[in-house]
Amino acid sequence: MILNLETGKEMQNPEKKVILKVEGVSKNFGSIVALNNVSLEVYEDEVVGLVGDNGAGKSTLIKILSGVFPADKGEIYLEGKQVHFRSPSDAQSHGVETVYQDLALCGNLDAVANLFIGREIYRDFLGFKVLQKSEMDKQAAEVLNRIGTEFPSVHELMEYMSGGQRQTVALGRFVAWGNKLILLDEPTAALGVRETGHVLGLVAKTRKEKGVSMILISHNLQHVFQIADRIVVMRHGEVVGARQKSQTTPDEIVSMITGAVFINREIKEDSAL
Repeated sequence: MILNLETGKEMQNPEKKVILKVEGVSKNFGSIVALNNVSLEVYEDEVVGLVGDNGAGKSTLIKILSGVFPADKGEIYLEGKQVHFRSPSDAQSHGVETVYQDLALCGNLDAVANLFIGREIYRDFLGFKVLQKSEMDKQAAEVLNRIGTEFPSVHELMEYMSGGQRQTVALGRFVAWGNKLILLDEPTAALGVRETGHVLGLVAKTRKEKGVSMILISHNLQHVFQIADRIVVMRHGEVVGARQKSQTTPDEIVSMITGAVFINREIKEDSAL
């Protein structure tokens, strides 16, 4: 769904297949309304930048889409089929991969174990499941080499790795297994300039090679404008508008985030009466 800020009406993109459709999703935490009747669409081979101030509901929406917790109301469709994700592994089994702001890595495990959490490779041997560690090591090395970050060893514990190396392991999950929808929640948070550039390049490279759709949450509008095709703005738990990147500016997006654009519109409407 694309909202026209001038008319408030929905504009469809009939030329592309809808990968994700969110209809009327709401979520409350006690008396706090985190999401209120949120609807949006993500098209095939599209990167959507999801922006908004702190508390706008962005991360709550991502956690619902990734199966961390259920919506109170509303429907979610993946490639036209309604889905009810009961856990992150359930979302992953449907081709939805998530990179969280806190990376969700286990410091006491190595890169291989972190990459394969919930996806361990086994083979049957006399009725017993035997972990195929050598195959996992091989695949992990291939994924990390594809990303292009040097590792001292894929068996190095995460707690001894640099921030960039830990981020690469987290991103390796979507490089390896994200095939329908990738959710990126502040993937460049707390990274240096060089590491940030590497992450943004990896996102662009993965999109080009796999043609996978993505939702990118970021407070850095420069990064959003660098990667996204379309920008969706949330405010106070609601989607307040969307713009094609080519048809907007950072200033306009900021005015939507702060609510200034709507205040100015109301002033103009009042003046016209």
